[in-house]
Amino acid sequence: MPSYRPKTTIEQWRILQAVVDFGGYAQAATALNKSQSSLNHAVTKLQSTLGVQLLEVKGRKAFLTDAGNVMLRRSRTLTQNIEDMEQLADNMTLGWETEIKITTEIIYPKQKLYSALEQFYPESRGTRIRITDQVITGTNDSILNKTADLVIGAIPPEGYYGDRLEQVNFVCYCGKGHKLASRKQVSLNELEHELQIVISDTGKTPQADTNWLKAEQRWTVTNFYHAIDLLKRNQGFCWIPTHFIKATGAQHELVEVPLTTQKTRSIITQLIIPDPIKLGPGATLLKNLILEQYK
Repeated sequence: MPSYRPKTTIEQWRILQAVVDFGGYAQAATALNKSQSSLNHAVTKLQSTLGVQLLEVKGRKAFLTDAGNVMLRRSRTLTQNIEDMEQLADNMTLGWETEIKITTEIIYPKQKLYSALEQFYPESRGTRIRITDQVITGTNDSILNKTADLVIGAIPPEGYYGDRLEQVNFVCYCGKGHKLASRKQVSLNELEHELQIVISDTGKTPQADTNWLKAEQRWTVTNFYHAIDLLKRNQGFCWIPTHFIKATGAQHELVEVPLTTQKTRSIITQLIIPDPIKLGPGATLLKNLILEQYK
């Protein structure tokens, strides 16, 4: 066990902060509902214990010394840490979560989630937020394994239901210099003979190939930003959510493949609660704030 014992108290540091923040002993005494003499005594004892002059009184106002300025900054960190610990203890007593885990399907446009988080922060009580992107079965794994409090996915596993959020549209893109870009029409069957850029499934047991993934030649990358970079180099084609194209400004270097059919493919994103019974008050608040974004 450490043998060090603090010579000062949290209360002394809080009083020092109040004297500085309110501009003097009289004002701080009124704000703290304490006598001016008790505040003066606390600061005097603090300075004596430390052997450092923290304040200089000029007229009716107290001013920090250079040393006091340094010590005050450090003290604010100290008192804030104490407040955070006490708030954390209260949160645990009330069942408020210390961390909320959110899994999002990589295709989901997050701007409305971020807006909900901005609203959540003032009420968050210090709760940490962890956001993880997943792809296809990786998203569903977080539902089935209950490794997230909130999941924003596309097609939930059987037996799970979600609240509709928004539609994500996919378009087949290639680089402006790719041979597909110069064609007047391209059939889906013809695409099967071209190089396809695909996003890797993050699940432990990746989903079997769908009609989106019929090309024999494939390069697999971890996200759409890598795919867009490859397309800019005129390597292959890729089905990409249109909001990624706008966000990256890639519309100036990529073009839509002129497909004869199914030019756009759409997926509806949903907010799914893997374990509603265990959903804590913080996650419940955040869930409601997310849904309010879509009213």
